[in-house]
Amino acid sequence: MNLSKLKSLSGDASFRKFYRYNNTIIVASKKEIKKNLLIYDAINKILIKNKIKAPKLIRQNYKFKNIQIEDFGNFTVYQEIKKNNKKKLIYYKNIIKLLNLIQKIKTKRIKTFLGSIYKVPKYSKRILLNEAKLFLDWYVPKKIKKKNQTLLKKKLILVFKSLINKIKFSNKTFVHRDFHVSNLMFKNKKLCLIDSQDAVFGNIAYDVASLIDDVRLKTSIRFKQDIFEEYIKTNKKMNIENFKNDFEILSVLRNLKIIGIFTRLSTRDKKNNYLKLIPYAWKLIEQRTEKNKKFIELKAVLDKYFSKKKRNKYEN
Repeated sequence: MNLSKLKSLSGDASFRKFYRYNNTIIVASKKEIKKNLLIYDAINKILIKNKIKAPKLIRQNYKFKNIQIEDFGNFTVYQEIKKNNKKKLIYYKNIIKLLNLIQKIKTKRIKTFLGSIYKVPKYSKRILLNEAKLFLDWYVPKKIKKKNQTLLKKKLILVFKSLINKIKFSNKTFVHRDFHVSNLMFKNKKLCLIDSQDAVFGNIAYDVASLIDDVRLKTSIRFKQDIFEEYIKTNKKMNIENFKNDFEILSVLRNLKIIGIFTRLSTRDKKNNYLKLIPYAWKLIEQRTEKNKKFIELKAVLDKYFSKKKRNKYEN
């Protein structure tokens, strides 16, 4: 099949491209093929096995670097909320129900369409630290003079390690890792999950932080608190203090990572449309670190090196 003759759909932050063909979606990838095609489908298989609606594989053309999957249509929950903001709370309550089902998944191994066995990895402290370092590797060089970068990076690595060591829950929960309204769709009035290739077994608070402190959709502090309480209401046996601790730490580390990723997408991949989201990522970090004792060191370093002007300005 000649993909160049098909009209491509709007893509995501990965190396994948999407095309609609005969009521299906063709997913093509020239880079990171294993992750973007093989693992992507393997995780979808795990979700489907556990009664979570995810794109079903129709045909694999792995040697031609593409797969054909089920088509969920054109509209994400993000777009539905933008169209009808009054239903936002209802949508989020249903998303919390879905998340609770996702977090019950115990399947750790699955056979891929090539016959190999894929084992879902653990979200180790080392991976968390490496992700936070994306802020240092990509954003810092754009904003900080070269002579000040080495010291700043050393300070932030120490702070990152200290925060990661304060995390309470172990890595026992199935984590989508990019769980937000842009990766949720509706088909036949049922919530469907996409973009799942990065799934891991990790901290129970991670996907909640990803959903509530979503850089793509601006929501009020009050609304964020309502959704947090809605999640707690459905998980009454949980240690709420420990959960809140992990939620806040993971939210801050995630949004620092996101700032790094969005800068990388612009610098390396010439995808500049994500830069406009960086100021809100900073705002989310500020909301979680303000008057919060565990973030005193981080806030001091960030305030010293990154002025409001730097945080609110984005450029190619």
